[in-house]
Amino acid sequence: MSGNTKSLRIRIKSVNSTMQLTKAMGLVASSKIRKANDAMAKGREYIKTVEDAVSLLSSCTEAQLSPYLTKRSPDRVRLVVIAGDRGLAGGYNANVFRLARSFPGAEFFPIGKRACEQFGAEPDSSEHFSFDQASLLAQRLCDDFRDGLYDALGILYTRYHSIMSQEAEVKWILPLEKKGESLSSPVFEPDPLTILNRTVCEYVAGVICACAKESFACEVASRKIAMDSAEKNAKQMLDDLSLEYNRARQSSITQEITEIIAGAGDDRR
Repeated sequence: MSGNTKSLRIRIKSVNSTMQLTKAMGLVASSKIRKANDAMAKGREYIKTVEDAVSLLSSCTEAQLSPYLTKRSPDRVRLVVIAGDRGLAGGYNANVFRLARSFPGAEFFPIGKRACEQFGAEPDSSEHFSFDQASLLAQRLCDDFRDGLYDALGILYTRYHSIMSQEAEVKWILPLEKKGESLSSPVFEPDPLTILNRTVCEYVAGVICACAKESFACEVASRKIAMDSAEKNAKQMLDDLSLEYNRARQSSITQEITEIIAGAGDDRR
């Protein structure tokens, strides 16, 4: 029986150490949630402004000649895949990679250490992904699209609905969607086509950067929920193990007392 209590003590100590770890990770995630959500909100606001400008430009008759409005058969697809830098975030990374597998012929451009590991690229942090990095990537993607090296560009990221709900999805950004001609469009200088072609790279960079910020907010939220759940389960395990330990210890003490009494009876004889 003493061996059983020793084993239970080891398990209790192990579960308690794990609970302390999950609690610490949950606190770290909590401290990052507000900042991540603020960055996500600013990214969404920026993208809406740029999308409105691109939409207005693409509605101009002169802009219809832009190579970025050229529809092609989507046989050659490129996807910017945004995942996390680390695990222990519930199904966050797994959901991204599951969706990526539904595009078997795509060429992937990963952001985030887990995505880089998955697709064999140099490590790149999604948490600290900057607009300068997004601009370099966007320039390459836009140049290659203009040169006809691929047909469609999408960003596979995780969309934030609430702290309890995030969903992996693809946002298609190239080719641009053609808009109907505007009856009262403003006057552009030098002309809508030139401005649109110069704006597209900025637009793509902004979308990539904003999606990275939103994905990170989802990662932090998912990790917070996962760690809270793990801590709750660890507490329940500790309660169960403590009860089992106390029963085993009580049984051991009872057995020892019984053996002492039995020994004393034998001595009297």
